Parts: sequence; C-alpha cells; structure tokens
Amino acid sequence: MDKYQYTRFCFLSICIGSIALVLAISHFSISFFDYSLQKLEFSFPESELQRSVYSGGDENRVVDSRDVVSQQILSVRLSNATSKPGLKIKKKLNRRRMVELGLNKARASIREAASSNRNATLFNVDLPNTQVYRNPSALYQSYLEMEKRFKVYVYEEGEPPLVHDGPCKSVYAVEGRFIMEMEKSKTKFRTYDPDQAHVYFLPFSVTWLVRYLYEGKGNSGAAPLRTFASDYIRLISSNHPFWNRTSGADHFMLACHDWGPITSKANKDLFNKSIRVMCNANSSEGFNPAKDATLPEIKLFGGEVDPKLRLSKTLMASPRPHLAFFAGGVHGPVRPILLNHWKQRDPDMPVFEYLPKHLNYYDFMRSSKFCFCPSGYEVASPRLTEAIYSECIPVILSVNFVLPFSDILRWETFSVQVDVSEIPRLKEILMSISDEKYERLKRNVRYVRRHFELNDPPKRYDAFHMILHSIWLRRLNMRLT
Repeated sequence: MDKYQYTRFCFLSICIGSIALVLAISHFSISFFDYSLQKLEFSFPESELQRSVYSGGDENRVVDSRDVVSQQILSVRLSNATSKPGLKIKKKLNRRRMVELGLNKARASIREAASSNRNATLFNVDLPNTQVYRNPSALYQSYLEMEKRFKVYVYEEGEPPLVHDGPCKSVYAVEGRFIMEMEKSKTKFRTYDPDQAHVYFLPFSVTWLVRYLYEGKGNSGAAPLRTFASDYIRLISSNHPFWNRTSGADHFMLACHDWGPITSKANKDLFNKSIRVMCNANSSEGFNPAKDATLPEIKLFGGEVDPKLRLSKTLMASPRPHLAFFAGGVHGPVRPILLNHWKQRDPDMPVFEYLPKHLNYYDFMRSSKFCFCPSGYEVASPRLTEAIYSECIPVILSVNFVLPFSDILRWETFSVQVDVSEIPRLKEILMSISDEKYERLKRNVRYVRRHFELNDPPKRYDAFHMILHSIWLRRLNMRLT
C-alpha cells in the first residue's frame, strides 16, 4: 500500500468511526429521556391517573389521564409550571374551608367580647354613647371582624334598569343607594371571587320591577315581579353552583318597596331560607328577624336629605312649642284610630290628615318634642328616620314592626313605643315623661342619627355599613357544611 492509499484509508476510518459514535450518543440520549419521562410520570399519585372525558373540538373523546400527564410533564419542561388534575377543585374547597374557619374565629372573638367586662375606653372613640346599644363591646368587636373579613359576591347576570340599578332619589332611595355602593363604588366588601364570599347578593331592584313590570291593580298585578325573581334565581342557579349548594341560605335580596315580601314569594327558598333585607319588616307576614334584616326607609328626594333636616347648633337649641305632631294620609289599620282621636283636637298636639299647603311639614317636626310614627298600609315609614333627623322623639305606633337594627340598638333609649290600644291616652303618656328623661331621649336620638344617614362616600357606622352589619350578623348565625 503506497503512502497515498494509506492516508485515504485512515481518513475513511476516522469518518466511519465518528458517524458510529454520533449514532450511539443519539440513541443513548433518547433512551435516557424516555426513562426520565417514565420516572416523572409515575411520580403522580395513582388517584390522579384515572380515565377522564375531555372535550376536543366538536366531539368528545376518551383520553387516558396518563397521556395527559405526559403532556403536562412536557409543558413543565418548557414553562417550568405545574398543573395537576383536580388542583383547582382542591383550591376552591380550601378557600371555602378558610371562609368558614374565619367565621368561627369571628364568632369566638365576639362571644368573648360580649361576655367580658371590657374597658369602655377601648371603643369610646367609635361608640362613645354606650347607652343606646344592647352590648357595645360585642358590637365593637363584631364591626371590627366585619371590616376585617366580610366579603359579598354580586351576581353579574341581568341588565339595568331591573338589575344593577335602583332608585336613588325617592322614598325608596336606600334600595338604589345600596345597590350603587355595591356595584359602582370601590367598596372593600365586594369580592369578584365567589369562593371567597360569605354571602351572595341578588342585585335586582323591586322598586324598578314595580315601575317597569307591574300590571293592573292590587296584588294580582304583581305576578310579573314574581316571575322575574323566579327566572333570575333559575338563571344564576344554572350558571353557578352557589345557590344550589345552600338552597339560597347564604344569599340575600334587598328591597324597600312595599312589595318586597310579595316578590320574595317567587321562590320558596328565597322566602324561607335566604336573608331578606326589607323596609316592610312585618313579622305577621313571614318576616323572620332570625334570618331577615330590617332596612331603614330613608327618603332622599333630589338625592340628598332635605336641608331643613340638617340642624344647626342654633336650631338644636331652639324651643319646641308643640308636644307632638303628625300629618299623613288615612290608610292602614293604625292611622284611622290616631286621626279619629286626635285630628285637630288639641293645639298642643297638631294632628292633620293632610297638611295645608301654606304650612311646612319639616318646620312642624323641628318645633315638636315628639313625632307620631304610625304604620300605614305597611309597617314601615320614612317618617321614622325623618323624626330622628329632626331630633323629634319618635313615638312608634305600630303592630308587628321589627325596628331597624333592633338586634344592636336599644330603641327604648331614643324613642317611645306606645301600644295601639293606648292611642286615646297619648297626651297623658307623653306628659308623664319628665324633662330629664326627655333630654336624655333627645341626646340619644341626636347620637343615633349617624346610623341612619347615607353618606357619599359611606362612613363607618353609617346606614350603609349598618345594613351590611345586619347581613353579617345573619351570616354569623348560619353554619354551612
């Protein structure tokens, strides 16, 4: 073999050897990756390697979860992220457990506060007048827990004006203002994660249902209202699991219109199990204060409280020449009795069926010591909050009316409650109240005004927050499995 042939042979040998080495390394690498993939695949719990149905395009196909796991492992190599089957469900269950555990902690702290002799200086800044509260220490702790934990999920289904809207400039303004605060303001109490919610809000407005759907006269014309409410519950229970999970027990509706209770009868669970927040809080018509909450009726024509009800210090100190006052239509079972005994009978107690046009309603309230608050067709009336605003001691003449915030407020400290049978003795009863007691009632009614005012933006312990607190208390009384 000459020198040229030897060189050629060596070159070919090197080339063939290099090719063989490359093929061997490639084969080894593929085998090693396959082995690693198998080892990672079987590191998943066997319970997660079941057969499942996945949707692909327009047809369903059965896919072995082991194939899915392999695909997930490949995505791990690319994105360094994990996605175990069932992980989302576990996270949801964990969030729900955390919600209930948080409520248990809140209940324990409130019970401790209610039973302890806590130093009043701890809550004097927030609740300086302890006389008007049933248990100021428990209220203070409960309010703090509400601020810390309470979350409301607002269903997004539906269109305005029937849903996500409401009256803000009428006798039913509290209904619209609450909806607006939950919908449009940046309240910390709203959550967009339903699994972190304590309660779920059905944001339809009964007042607007009456305005746009009511047909005919009387209760027979209210059928479309019930139909709408029934359809709405069917919609949200089809789109979400939350209603069916508790039969609506952790859901609430809010209505100031007289026909709130009628509308709630659209669904038996809405009526019997859900939290109903209503102005028309009549215990003889199914209102259950253990689960339902009273909504204070606040009239805001023009969107604001009448300027005459914003008392200056001078007006607060002004003399009140009239013992008591009332003006209103004759309807319902109580007002005819009041007017029959006292209509224009005593100059110390001006009582009118309808106030003459040349006289001003609020001027009379501001110049009277007491204001009669009789029920009309329904138990609630804006006259109650108007009396509080004008520092005219409310004289409550009603039957079966569950007063607003009565689970925390001692109404006897800032109002006078008279049985309907005692209406003929009204003057005698009021004259028997000493000057000292009257001044104490007046100081207290001036103080509780803060709980019945709607502010923009809302302030701590105002009407918006007290309504939320009423709902919070009902949710605390409910244990969900």
